[in-house]
Amino acid sequence: MTFGKRLFDIVLALLLGALLLLPILVIAALILLRDGRPVLYLSERMKTPEQGFQLWKFRTMTVVASDSGVSGGDKSARITPIGAWLRRYRLDELPQLWNILRGDISFVGPRPPLRRYVEMCPDLYRRVLRARPGVTGLATLVFHKTEERLLAPCRTPEETEAVYLRRCVPVKGRLDLIYAANRSVCYDARLMAETVLRVLRRS
Repeated sequence: MTFGKRLFDIVLALLLGALLLLPILVIAALILLRDGRPVLYLSERMKTPEQGFQLWKFRTMTVVASDSGVSGGDKSARITPIGAWLRRYRLDELPQLWNILRGDISFVGPRPPLRRYVEMCPDLYRRVLRARPGVTGLATLVFHKTEERLLAPCRTPEETEAVYLRRCVPVKGRLDLIYAANRSVCYDARLMAETVLRVLRRS
């Protein structure tokens, strides 16, 4: 990551943190009052092929004893009403401002993968994770809806993982590599603007 991109991330994260502090506190209170603890969901993701970190999100699902892998149709019944609303407008990702300040992720980049998929596809993620992971990116904008459509019919964790590995990981990886080959300040700004516009369209 360049010094300029890192400085931009820090300044923007501090600005958004200050502007969105009240909504963040309100969302946290709603989750606590409606769904109880924990308010936050922490998931290990990979910053590099070897280095993991804890990604912060607002909790959007009921808690189970063991949970692994990506979210497919097998987990849809666990999504809370508040969680569905937060996911629709990507508000569940507001706590990731802390991850940006820590330097775990950037605003724009490949979505940080789970360790299990990095270990299953080491050659792909060795190239993808040369770029700092991000909250949004080319693969997120281009493929997110398709990924949801592919995973929604899955009824077991095994089916979800098989579909994800076969039909999602390769496509997202190619898109992430296209981003890496073309990344620039202007390209990042374009992807961020498109992300904001899509969220606004949903409202």
